[in-house]
Amino acid sequence: MTAPSQRPHARSRHPEVHRSDRVGWLRAAVLSANDGIVSVAGLVVGVAASGADAAAVLTSGIAGTVAGAMSMAAGEYVSVRSQADTEHADIAVEKRELAEDPQSELEELASIYVQRGLTPELAHEVARQLSEHDALGSHARDELGITDTLRARPVQAALASACAFVCGAALPIAAVLVAPPGRVQAVAIPATLVALSISGALAAWTGGAPVLRGALRVAFWGALAMAAATLVGRLFGVQV
Repeated sequence: MTAPSQRPHARSRHPEVHRSDRVGWLRAAVLSANDGIVSVAGLVVGVAASGADAAAVLTSGIAGTVAGAMSMAAGEYVSVRSQADTEHADIAVEKRELAEDPQSELEELASIYVQRGLTPELAHEVARQLSEHDALGSHARDELGITDTLRARPVQAALASACAFVCGAALPIAAVLVAPPGRVQAVAIPATLVALSISGALAAWTGGAPVLRGALRVAFWGALAMAAATLVGRLFGVQV
């Protein structure tokens, strides 16, 4: 009878849940959602503080949502595209070096494993077997730090950023729609702080960080932004 530890394809009783594969889209989505909430809420609160009527406040909020979503998507795409271009260039260099001098590349890979704690003999054997299986992938992963999980995906980042911004901006827009005349600030500010707390808590939970700290951190900066927008609206606004 085969011992439990020797059974092929045995399932682990303690499956591990990792979050690294979420880094690319999660960072873009969290940043954009919070930006959508804060920037559009600050915009409508600031315009409302200037004495503008509800139609002007709503128009400014919608315009800010469209412009902000496009801006965030473009910024994410350009940024992550640059990262992807750098990765492709580095991989092209490795591909050329493997074709021109595979033995030196094998030694380089082995030296990386020695630095990580393997004996020279074992490091060379590991490097040899991995190179036979996928030399370029091994160098990309262990020399350049490029993996499929963390690889730059510009389109994914851009779409996640734009969609998250619109979702975040929807709350202050909804506050403008449901607020009684002249009460936009009274409705938008507490609603925004609640939304930011939930957003920060969800982001922290998804990333495995302390939930309360994440909620308080995001809510604090949102409150600061709206306070600044209100001050600007009252100081420089013109009654409409």
